[in-house]
Amino acid sequence: MFVIPKEKEVPFAGCTPAPVKDQRMMITGNWRTYRPVINHEECNLCLNCVMFCPDACWQLSEDEEQVVWNNEFCKGCLICVNECTTEALSKAHELDFEGGVIRLEKPF
Repeated sequence: MFVIPKEKEVPFAGCTPAPVKDQRMMITGNWRTYRPVINHEECNLCLNCVMFCPDACWQLSEDEEQVVWNNEFCKGCLICVNECTTEALSKAHELDFEGGVIRLEKPF
């Protein structure tokens, strides 16, 4: 039998809330290889990335003029890239960005 830490428990048939700043245990580890990159000029705000992202890493900005990506919680599954209707999303290798992947202070 597994012992699940209290902060990771999910009610039976429940769902976890979308990642926000206070859910630090859901941060992506060091294993993400690719990340989505958006070209805002090509984006038509179909919001497929928002709807299909399993980790709720895409959100409509406060001014509702573009979608924004939360890199701390993105697992790099690239479902958003596959579901983008205008090909505004593409994948890029994690090491193409300064800092590479997010480094955790301690492993899970």
